[in-house]
Amino acid sequence: MNRDLATPPPHPGWRVVVDLGGTWVRVSASGPTRRAFRGPSPGAADLPRLLDHLWRRWGLTRGRIAALGVASRGVWTGGERRALARRLRRFARRVVVISDVEAAHLAALGGAAGVLLLAGTGSIALGRDRRGRWRREGGLGPLLGDDGSAFWIGREWLRGSTAAPGVIRALGRAPDAVARIAALAPTVLRRARRGDRRARRIERGAQRALADLVATTARRLALRVPVPVSWAGGLLDDRRFRSGIWREVRRGGGAIAPVAPRATAATPSAWAPVL
Repeated sequence: MNRDLATPPPHPGWRVVVDLGGTWVRVSASGPTRRAFRGPSPGAADLPRLLDHLWRRWGLTRGRIAALGVASRGVWTGGERRALARRLRRFARRVVVISDVEAAHLAALGGAAGVLLLAGTGSIALGRDRRGRWRREGGLGPLLGDDGSAFWIGREWLRGSTAAPGVIRALGRAPDAVARIAALAPTVLRRARRGDRRARRIERGAQRALADLVATTARRLALRVPVPVSWAGGLLDDRRFRSGIWREVRRGGGAIAPVAPRATAATPSAWAPVL
C-alpha cells in the first residue's frame, strides 16, 4: 500500500500526528509535554490553516518538530500523498501522509494481519495478510459507496422522513450536507434501541452492509480463520451496533475474532513504524 510504512531511523524532537476524518480532526503532539486538539474537520484544503493556528498556540516551529504524520481521507495514490505532504512540509522536518484507514489499521492491529473496519461519516474495510499484502473494500465516498456508514444511515432515515420537503432539500444542498446528514445516525440508532421499526430496519441494513465489507475483504485475502477484526470510527463506538455487525458476519459463515483496537490513529506512539 505505502512505501512509507518502512521503519525510518529515529529522529529527536516533537512528533505530531493528525487524524483528518470527514467530520472531526484530531491532532496529538508528543514531545517534552503533550498537546491535543479535537474539532470539526477542516478537510485537507484548510488543514494548513488549522496547523498554523495550533503551532502558534503551542509554541511550535518547524525546527522543533522531527516528524508530522497525517492520516487523511482520499489519499490512496503516491501522487495524492506527495501532493499533500508538499503542502505541509513547512510544518515539520519530515512529513508522512497516509490514508486514514491505513493509520487506523496500524494503530488498531499493530501491523498484524487482519481486517480493520472503519465506519464513521464513510465506511471502508482494509485487510492485510501475513505476507504484507493489502486489500480494501468500500471507501468510494457518499455518491458511489459508504454503505452502512453514518451518512448512509442518515440518508436512509431522511428518505422516509415526514419532514417538509423544503427542509430536506435545504439540508441536501448545504455545503456541509454530508457531515450534517451523518450527524443524524446516533439519533436513528437510539430510536432503534427503543424499538422504532423503521430505525431498526435501517440499523440492520447498515450492519449487513458493513458485515459484507469485512467478509469480502477476509475472503479475497484468504486470511486464516478466525480472522482478527478490529474497528475505528465514531459509528463503531456503539457497542450494540458493533455487535450486530459481528453477528451478521457469522450468520454469513464468517469465522472472526473481534480484537479491541490497541490505539487510535491519533496516538503518536502507534505511528512508531512510520515516524
